[in-house]
Amino acid sequence: MSAESSDTAVEAPIGRGPGAVTIRPRLAFWLGWGSAAVTVVVFVVIAIILRNSATGVFFRLADQVAMVLLGLFIGAGLALFARPRVRADERGIEVRNVGLAKTLPWSVVERVAFPDGASWARLDLPDYEYLPVLAIQAVDRQHAVAAIRRVRALHAAAHS
Repeated sequence: MSAESSDTAVEAPIGRGPGAVTIRPRLAFWLGWGSAAVTVVVFVVIAIILRNSATGVFFRLADQVAMVLLGLFIGAGLALFARPRVRADERGIEVRNVGLAKTLPWSVVERVAFPDGASWARLDLPDYEYLPVLAIQAVDRQHAVAAIRRVRALHAAAHS
């Protein structure tokens, strides 16, 4: 068993320290959760109505449960579109799109770009690769402008 030094400090994850910014899309958040809720409600209503209506099909309790579960699974898939988030600070950036989060130090980010006609921002990486940033979307207008300026300022400060 080794003794640890008492002066060893645990560093906060990227995007959670002082001067950090957290960005989420506005419209995608509401559309993701709203469409998920509507889908679940529609499937529950269909499950209830089909049991009590004369459609010519014998609809049992197991079929009702299956309809509700199907609605929940589809709703969960739609709710994933509300997940995008960016956390950034002077050390780097964490981008969480629909799936997993990816953390990058500013040293590997060549440019924070929002190309003309693009739906969302992106991080330009070495070897002509890029990482989409779904948290900064063009449909959010001024919110997106303010967000891209904050992320670009952090990137510029890290490269100066």
